[in-house]
Amino acid sequence: MSSLEWYAHKSVGDGLFWIQERFYESSNRANIWVIRGSHQDVVIDAGLGLRSLPEYIKSTGILGDDPQRKNPILAIGTHVHFDHSGGLHQFQQVGVHKAEVEALANGDNFEMVTWLSDREIVETPEPGWRARQYKVKAIQPTHILQEGDVINLGDRQLSVLHMPGHSRGSICLHDAENKLLFSGDVVYDGPLIDWLPHSHVGDYVRSFEKLQSLAESEEVEQVLPGHYNTFGAKRLQRLASNYISGAGACHRLSACALRQVANIALRSSCC
Repeated sequence: MSSLEWYAHKSVGDGLFWIQERFYESSNRANIWVIRGSHQDVVIDAGLGLRSLPEYIKSTGILGDDPQRKNPILAIGTHVHFDHSGGLHQFQQVGVHKAEVEALANGDNFEMVTWLSDREIVETPEPGWRARQYKVKAIQPTHILQEGDVINLGDRQLSVLHMPGHSRGSICLHDAENKLLFSGDVVYDGPLIDWLPHSHVGDYVRSFEKLQSLAESEEVEQVLPGHYNTFGAKRLQRLASNYISGAGACHRLSACALRQVANIALRSSCC
């Protein structure tokens, strides 16, 4: 199967594109965001990596052919979980938060929570492919990100916000001028996960408090999440408020118990 068959895309704004892996039918299927900049193009999250994402982007011509943009595409992982990081090795420039650099560089499929089943891939990328063969390929990031870093695209700037909780290196990318928030798995409009290896409920609460502040100060108008559909500031405030109010002692105990089960399952499958 070619990359043109594997992926699909649509334009969601001026120089902004959404890409999806067509034959990965799962709640884990991540949104891939592509931003065309005047001097630097950026891909936010890279999916499973079963087919070449750079080839698809080039073949479709969605980024155009501007000689001013001489730098290779910068692929940024909002975190290193497999559904977001699997395709990062296909790019020359790769950025992740400093807390997860080692996991990506070592191909640590435990921390990357690699968990893929045959039934989720409804058309195999090649004859004989099986999910049990799948692992995230190790790559040494070229850009080690941390809170406050600014990624300059020329006509856009993306500020790095460290938002741990779902994972220790989870980040959001904030386009302050356009009031856009690329939120990865920090927040999306679906069941949030805080019970994986290196998840932490207390950190998640503090991250949601920061997101609440951004929404209340009208610094975010649209959230472009790692899964499901985009949503606005009011929904962001509601999701943040619901998580914070529900993160009491019972929730924390439940998350701890689920984490122990997840750790055992992942150790047996990937290590």
